[in-house]
Amino acid sequence: MVLMQDEMKQYLEEDGRRSIRLKDYDYGKAGAYFVTICTQGQKNLFGEVLNGEMLLNEIGRVMKKWWEEIDSKFKNVGLDEFVIMPNHFHGIVIIVGADLRVCPDKMGEHTGSPLHRIVQWFKTMTTNEYIRNVYNQRWKPFSKRVWQRNYYEHIIRNEEKLNKIRYYIQTNPLKWHLDRENQQRVGSDELEEEIFTSKKISQLSKG
Repeated sequence: MVLMQDEMKQYLEEDGRRSIRLKDYDYGKAGAYFVTICTQGQKNLFGEVLNGEMLLNEIGRVMKKWWEEIDSKFKNVGLDEFVIMPNHFHGIVIIVGADLRVCPDKMGEHTGSPLHRIVQWFKTMTTNEYIRNVYNQRWKPFSKRVWQRNYYEHIIRNEEKLNKIRYYIQTNPLKWHLDRENQQRVGSDELEEEIFTSKKISQLSKG
């Protein structure tokens, strides 16, 4: 565990990786969420990992385009680190205005949080464009749906947790061979297991 923490600290400090996109943001006073969305059937639709780097294909670039539109579409929403993997997506969403004095509701979010609407919008826009390109660009058709019905979310309550999740996102391509969503994985990632076995992770049925 100590070795992992030292490795994480060194990685975050390289190339200014400790900087965040929302300056002066207090993660204790607004809603910050770690979101994971997976493809239906764990299909590798978005590209491939080569030598520890995620190489997006055309479909993956479309996913990236729509994710980066979220903070334009939704008021008081900011985006932090994210990564598109061959068959899933991780991102940090910051929602100013969520009330942390109120316990998360049955959707797993704080009062005032539009997280489920954000995820639903992202899934809808990406699916619609995928369908258009099946007809117009001859993309490979998908079976039933692009995304799984469920998604995972985790409330980020402090800077320590934020940095752990950032590190996990940033190094996800390097550890694809250990990724829980990789059907050919050859081991497990200690940090991933810590994050995804936390009781604060919710698998939601909407969105």
